Amino acid sequence: MRFNRMLLSTTLVIVALVIQVSVLARLQLPGAVPDLLLLTVLGLALVYGHVGGALIGFGAGLLADLAPPADHAAGRYALVLCVIGYLAGLAKPDNGQLKSATGPMAVVVVAALGSTLLYAGVGALVGDTSARHVGLGSLLFTAALYDLLLAPFVVPGIMALARRAENDPLAEAGGSAKTTDVSAGWLSSGTGLRIGNQRGGLRVKAARARMARAGRIKGVKRL
Repeated sequence: MRFNRMLLSTTLVIVALVIQVSVLARLQLPGAVPDLLLLTVLGLALVYGHVGGALIGFGAGLLADLAPPADHAAGRYALVLCVIGYLAGLAKPDNGQLKSATGPMAVVVVAALGSTLLYAGVGALVGDTSARHVGLGSLLFTAALYDLLLAPFVVPGIMALARRAENDPLAEAGGSAKTTDVSAGWLSSGTGLRIGNQRGGLRVKAARARMARAGRIKGVKRL
């Protein structure tokens, strides 16, 4: 991963984790907790692809595993977000632009359901049966609902930041120079004057005016 990708991804993941732990986890909503960290991984994976999504998901999940008040085995959520980031990166559009919001919203719902099931499945393998006491059906429904309601405020902004960080400053400078040339050409074609020959035309007009004035003066003297 390039440096700008790593810097942006690390910053967004840390901010999302802080908000997740300090705000969203304390709302005491029924069922699941809105997963801002999952939405951050999804937004970055939809821009960076499956490899970047897997790496970002693993790092984000590992931070969540180690951040207090984590009450599960380290690496459990890292595995979940790594798989989700990889699969979400496969849905990255070829041209980098999304035609509608239907695709990302479907990715959010599938990721919310898949991450909950995968987290519960990994927990069952290590002897954690807390999902059974809460109710897996309730967790699935509330996780999909909360993430779907939060996604329009998170995923588009993260994708826009990721695309902006991918832009090359040299390419932007070249693009702005081309825009200036096009604007200059449009102005010159609209006025009917060529900017490069404008000074020469003014000089010719001034010379003709001086010659006409000199001719009038000579005519007056002859009379």
